[in-house]
Amino acid sequence: MAYKIVTSSCTACGACEPECPNDAVKEKNGMFAIKADLCTECIGHYDDPQCIAQCPSDGTIVIDKSVPRYQA
Repeated sequence: MAYKIVTSSCTACGACEPECPNDAVKEKNGMFAIKADLCTECIGHYDDPQCIAQCPSDGTIVIDKSVPRYQA
């Protein structure tokens, strides 16, 4: 499953964008979103998802259960 950003909780700080090894995090109109088709949950790159590790707001980046789990 990919991750998604809960826009109502996002502070638009941008900490997540440069940390994504797949360029899945994008800014649009001052808000950030994760492109599900590019998100690999950092599998093969890091032990933990870097967007979550860098996000200063708990609960802002969550699993998107509508997207099938990434297969490495």
